[in-house]
Amino acid sequence: MDQSDPCRPQPPRPDSCTLVLFGATGDLTRRKLVPALYSLSLQRLLPERFAILAFARRPKDDAQFRQDLREAVREFAPGLPSEGSAWDRFASRAFYQRGRLDSPEDYLALRDRLESLERQERLGDSRLYYLATPPEHFAEVVRHLGESGLARPDDGAWTRIIVEKPFGSDLESARQLNRQLRQYFAEEQIYRIDHYLGKETVQNILVLRFANSLFELLWSHLYVDNVQITVAETLGMEGRGAYYDAVGAARDVVQNHALQLLTLIAMEPPVSLEADRIRDEKVKVLHSMRPIADARRETVRGQYAAGTIGGRTVPAYQAE
Repeated sequence: MDQSDPCRPQPPRPDSCTLVLFGATGDLTRRKLVPALYSLSLQRLLPERFAILAFARRPKDDAQFRQDLREAVREFAPGLPSEGSAWDRFASRAFYQRGRLDSPEDYLALRDRLESLERQERLGDSRLYYLATPPEHFAEVVRHLGESGLARPDDGAWTRIIVEKPFGSDLESARQLNRQLRQYFAEEQIYRIDHYLGKETVQNILVLRFANSLFELLWSHLYVDNVQITVAETLGMEGRGAYYDAVGAARDVVQNHALQLLTLIAMEPPVSLEADRIRDEKVKVLHSMRPIADARRETVRGQYAAGTIGGRTVPAYQAE
């Protein structure tokens, strides 16, 4: 059944809020976040009163940003309507605030714009900050949010922050980022996100395992010889060469996407489907893993060459 069907029973609408999107002109926003938010809007899963406030350095106004959203939907979610009343309702909730991530004054301007928008649209004071920026800017954004007073919720409202992967470049930098986050936000305000877990197939792993008595009985070392996880991509750099050269495939894919898949496949049944209980079982898997002692001997690394994908000629990594 069409989930936008008005006759279909709908879950309760969440609280009114404003989504403040840092990195609003980047690849992640265009490919993943905009189609996802629009899909939620079509399914009536967004709050009745809701706004997206983009914060980025490129010179744009609200109308130009809304056109960017339309183009992103047409390119990356062509099955969703980019015309008509549903689109107009979604686009009318999107706003743009120009600012630099390293400018204290621009965060004060952001605060003023937020307060004005909340009054104008009767949104309440709850805010959700989404850091879709390159990872080297995470700590900077968190610090400026804290110093400008944007991290503290008003009475009766909430403030939350979503941090995308990769979360640090190694163990120490991850711990440092955690310390910086906790300096301004309480733990219950912080959401560390791996967007790969939003894929339908990934979400179905738990159902496949624990709601299917046939698979659950056979899902053990007694019957499974080995497990191979393939994260195949049809995309190349697509303009992300500077990011990928600095981060690399191991940090971009292996230590988050692939390890999340591994823990979902290998974990024991959680006592409930609450987030903390699932996390506890995932952590047990990670603790039980044998560390790679010599990466040079136990791993193989490489870069893709020129070739074809789906009949389309694609350049080599170095060429991109």
